Amino acid sequence: MRLFQGSAFSSSLSASQRAEVAGSMMCASAKYNTRGPALIPRMKTKHRVYYITLFSIVLLGLIATGMFQFWPHSIESSSDWTVEKRSVHDVPVVKLPADSPIPERGDLSCRMHTCFDVYRCGFNPKNKIKVYIYSLKKYVDEYGVPVSNTISREYNELLTAISDSEFYTDDVNRACLFVPSIDVLNQNTLRIKETAQALAQLSRWDRGTNHLLFNMLPGGPPDYNTALDVPRDRALLAGGGFSTWTYRQGYDVSIPVYSPLSGEVDLPERGPGPRRYFILSSQMALHPEYRSELEALQAENGESVLVLDKCTNLSDGVPAVRKRCHNNQIFDYPQVLQEATFCVVLRGARLGQAVLSDVLQAGCVPVIIADSYILPFSEVLDWKRASVVIPEEKMPEMYSILQSVPQRQIEEMQRQARWFWEAYFRSMKAIALATLQIINDRIYPYAAISYEDWNDPPAVKWSSVSNPLFLPLIPPQSQGFTAIVLTYDRVESLFRVITEVSKVPSLSKLLVVWNNQNKNPPEDSLWPKIRVPLKVVRTAENKLSNRFFPYDEIETEAVLAIDDDIIMLTSDELQFGYEVWREFPDRLVGYPGRLHLWDHEMNKWKYESEWTNEVSMVLTGAAFYHKYFNYLYTYKMPGDIKNWVDAHMNCEDIAMNFLVANVTGKSVIKVTPRKKFKCPECTAIDGLSLDQTHMVERSECINKFASVFGTMPLKVVEHRADPVLYKDDFPEKLKSFPNIGSL
Repeated sequence: MRLFQGSAFSSSLSASQRAEVAGSMMCASAKYNTRGPALIPRMKTKHRVYYITLFSIVLLGLIATGMFQFWPHSIESSSDWTVEKRSVHDVPVVKLPADSPIPERGDLSCRMHTCFDVYRCGFNPKNKIKVYIYSLKKYVDEYGVPVSNTISREYNELLTAISDSEFYTDDVNRACLFVPSIDVLNQNTLRIKETAQALAQLSRWDRGTNHLLFNMLPGGPPDYNTALDVPRDRALLAGGGFSTWTYRQGYDVSIPVYSPLSGEVDLPERGPGPRRYFILSSQMALHPEYRSELEALQAENGESVLVLDKCTNLSDGVPAVRKRCHNNQIFDYPQVLQEATFCVVLRGARLGQAVLSDVLQAGCVPVIIADSYILPFSEVLDWKRASVVIPEEKMPEMYSILQSVPQRQIEEMQRQARWFWEAYFRSMKAIALATLQIINDRIYPYAAISYEDWNDPPAVKWSSVSNPLFLPLIPPQSQGFTAIVLTYDRVESLFRVITEVSKVPSLSKLLVVWNNQNKNPPEDSLWPKIRVPLKVVRTAENKLSNRFFPYDEIETEAVLAIDDDIIMLTSDELQFGYEVWREFPDRLVGYPGRLHLWDHEMNKWKYESEWTNEVSMVLTGAAFYHKYFNYLYTYKMPGDIKNWVDAHMNCEDIAMNFLVANVTGKSVIKVTPRKKFKCPECTAIDGLSLDQTHMVERSECINKFASVFGTMPLKVVEHRADPVLYKDDFPEKLKSFPNIGSL
């Protein structure tokens, strides 16, 4: 690991500590004055002055306490991890006396429910933990010798990734998790005792509760412990070489050992399939017993097995780390890994090896031979899909074991190995964010990322989609549908919509979502009298996503989402749309269609609303869908799409189209000829879609959502559904749906 000079870290009196001092002063003064009022009449003037002075001090203490409590959090937040403070030069120096406290050794019994204070995390709408990074300080012992001579480039990249992420906060009082700026990635560079003393100096240390340490190279000679030797009490450890003996299941996080070659060498992705070598070993300085067994495999199986070692005949100036040799033949590393189907990853002095990252980058299936090793991110990653794990005692049988793996499975593992590297291994940023996400999922399990999202590459997600719905295959007609009308303050138009929708025979219930927090809904007596139950739900915030919330009042499987200004749809059109949905309950069934196109000049997606021969979306201003998708939209929408829609007050319909297409792999169904919602009485001020920036924003929405989903799930079709006798020269009274609009 390449290291750069510098280091550091500090502790200072916090706002809360100062407030405690002021509070204790106030309490002491109050106790001292318990009998004061009864004695004041008999006091001499000098005593009065004394008590008046004391009372003034108490009053000032109260004022100071209030200021520290309610003043904007600038006292401790001023020591946050900022760009200006990433330099290791000119940082504050903290001297550690020889008798400074030392934390206890890591508690192997710690679990999230015993050693982690989840109440610090609290509730927030985004279900994201907040991470605070201590400022850089330089620690020295009592003789002025630095505790740590370096802060590595890798650790600087890790802290930068956290500070640039949505997890970061510069407000120490809002933090759920604390990350020291003390670099413990490589134990070889540490003074164990002094580093532990520096950790104990952190202002919020509290026996290491809710503190996270990152370490990739644990232990040291001769025994090489599989976890960091620095005493750390209750702190969580993201470690790169855990064994089953030192890993605290559900508390620590097993991370990969970062390979510096990831940032130096660009290995283009190679397609899956057979390669020149069946088995390849590229590690240097292996234990003699392991090397002899590998060489025996090579002698037995010929050129299909290649065992490489350190080169001894390199010219001056050629980096040895980038070359491997076999019988005086020189190979470029890590490029040679792409020539093998299976690549051996053996334990060295430490269990965790950087070669695992190199192997995954090459798309070579790792054969992991390291008993008791906890694989990186094994809490969420399914390593059976990307690797083969063989016990050390089975090494002589490795060739026959690997031959039994079907070729199709090998190709899937090659793809999966490369994707694991791209998603979780390729940079310190990827490692840091995956670690924080795992901890976040433990704290907010109801919002945790699913197994599929952790393990399925975008291509696999797209190719393996299936209908998420089950029985009944065709919902019964008797059940009907629930109409959900999102409204703000267009009461007259709302009442007209309610009246028209109530004429649809299959309507079961009408739910009005009142999205205006500044105005009360009309009185009960003013609402239209209709034949089905009408329920008004008041929302807490004005959000477009409120229309897709899974309200308890929705008792039918079918939902009709409709805007409060859609007064032009006839009851025949709505009834026909419902009948079509019954045949295709996993689709979005709607009226006006829209299309996404690739703009070759701008090199991005474009939203198209003009009349075309194709559609890939339908507007949810009037559309039928299964209520299951309300749940997915509210709780399982990928990334920050839901919050982004609410912030921009646009594109909730596009988001729903993306979601349904991504889950089902199917297109929308457009019904009837209607191309647009024509509202003659609506003005430009009333209609959001008439805003000049509307089309540009919707194009940006498509590009944003495609980026978050990692693919373009929308499917283009060239058909729509019309009633069978719609265009036939047939008496209108004999048609099931005679009143079908034409625009």
